[in-house]
Amino acid sequence: MAESLSNFGRCTHAIVRDIPDSLGKEALRTGGGGGCCKEQQQQEEVVEVVVSPVDMARARREHDLYVAVLRQKLGLQVVELPADESLPDCVFVEDTAVVCGDTALLTHPGAPSRRREVEATKKVLEDLNFNVVEMTDEAATLDGGDILFTGREFFVGLSKRTNQRGAEILADVFKDYAVSKVSVTGTLHLKSYCSMAGPGLIAIGSSEHAQKALKIMQEMSEHRYDKLTLPDDEAANCVYLYIPSKGHVLLHRTPEEFPESAKVFEKLKDHMLIPVSNTELAKVDGGLTCCSILLNKKA
Repeated sequence: MAESLSNFGRCTHAIVRDIPDSLGKEALRTGGGGGCCKEQQQQEEVVEVVVSPVDMARARREHDLYVAVLRQKLGLQVVELPADESLPDCVFVEDTAVVCGDTALLTHPGAPSRRREVEATKKVLEDLNFNVVEMTDEAATLDGGDILFTGREFFVGLSKRTNQRGAEILADVFKDYAVSKVSVTGTLHLKSYCSMAGPGLIAIGSSEHAQKALKIMQEMSEHRYDKLTLPDDEAANCVYLYIPSKGHVLLHRTPEEFPESAKVFEKLKDHMLIPVSNTELAKVDGGLTCCSILLNKKA
């Protein structure tokens, strides 16, 4: 059964994963480092790209704070998976599963180097008694970062990491919801420039690519959504939760990182706003939603 919109954002558990030392040098980057981009560089004219080094100590401090907000400030039961040095991108757990209601679809990540990340997520979801569905079609690719669930429907970004077949399998698994496909340009994932900031409220970046994606979503949907337009695309990736004891909660990027976008978030008077720094993981295309899988486990 489709979940009521009144349950949107409710969650009891979060899956997170520690940062491996290998992230700094080996994590994939759209800007010129890492696996899938190396293939592109061989095919295309070589362009010099300035790669910002990741400050690993700071990355861990920021991630620890993120986890502490979920566990201590919001009272979620947090399952913390250990880092795996052979999987430099493993901190980005969102990409490994799409969970809705009591069903969890394990993904088949678009980057081959990330496919083994799914194994640890599978075990946790099975231990928590979710109905786990595996994606067995090798031709399908799907990253969780391309999936925007609004509480009413799914939007699936067709990107370098998620293809048509992956979207078809998601639609087959979550039959109670409409599934619309959105072409992703100018960034890695659909949620690199949009996310849900509340029930019926889409946070969206201001770039031409982001606005084009929003227009497609509005045209394809039977529902009307309010929009929160942020000056910075990266800031539009935020984490919304509904915690009964606290109400609407939004984790968003800090004023130090995106001062103009922070001013826009401050207009959300009904939300508990929690600024969270993400300066380092952003250097390897990580957003705030990337670092957790949020679950609403029925008692």
